[in-house]
Amino acid sequence: MPNLDAYAMHSPFSDPGPYAGLLDALATDTGSIQQAACNAVIHYRGAADALYAGQDADIDLRWLSEILRVTQERSPAPLTQPRAPHEQVAGCCRDHTLFAVAVLRQHGIPARSRVGFAAYFRPGFHHDHVVAERWDGTRWVRFDPELADTDWPFDTHDLDTGLGAPFETAAEVWLAHRSGVDVSSYGVDPSLPFLTGPGFVRGYVVGELAHRQRDELLLWDVWGDTLPDNPRPAEELDALADEVATLLVAADAGDQAAERELEDRYATDPRLHASDVVTLSPVGRVGDTDLSARVTRWR
Repeated sequence: MPNLDAYAMHSPFSDPGPYAGLLDALATDTGSIQQAACNAVIHYRGAADALYAGQDADIDLRWLSEILRVTQERSPAPLTQPRAPHEQVAGCCRDHTLFAVAVLRQHGIPARSRVGFAAYFRPGFHHDHVVAERWDGTRWVRFDPELADTDWPFDTHDLDTGLGAPFETAAEVWLAHRSGVDVSSYGVDPSLPFLTGPGFVRGYVVGELAHRQRDELLLWDVWGDTLPDNPRPAEELDALADEVATLLVAADAGDQAAERELEDRYATDPRLHASDVVTLSPVGRVGDTDLSARVTRWR
């Protein structure tokens, strides 16, 4: 059994702070959570034409309490009601998922976020993506909080898992790459080739580990061995990703020794643990983030 008690409690990222009542008022079935998440958050790229000038700066809001604060400043309407784009927070999959995980944790239901790649947004490409998992009493049920629309050729409330599934974890994709699979179609967008392929997937293995350990970081946060100017040779970075990815896949299969080793490695290995975070914002700014002080100092 995983540490369900920890996953049922808020992390510093998912803690709603003074806005807990907003989450208390929400239903916890997956469909209701998906709808509320999409009422609160609008995708900063997918809906870019609907945003007002400067709204895309919302993308660097990392704490759910801050995301909820902004939703209330823009409209005091309940989160069960649809909002106009200017009343929403411009975010991404990570924010939809953090919202969903927070709703479940607020109601004492174990939940966590998973980092990987989705094949369902553009044929032939696998976009970097974050989805949620909820514990149903016997297993982790994976769902995509960004998909409030039910018109998809798969069950968005209970996603299949494993290689070839609509969503594949970063660890699964990395190990597939190491066995010879071409992962050049995995990344942010086909128009950004420098953010695709093996090196990109390797960095996301570390991000997947952080999220599993309840550090629900931004997708453009880098630290430890994910820093762009990392001096370690590629062979060493690959070997570390091999170890972590193997443990992540084993833990997903129910190996509790692997689960414990992941927790220990993340807590003690400075190559993996999120500290001294650099934020490479997609709106074109770079900052140094102090997670303890909850401050980003933009350069």
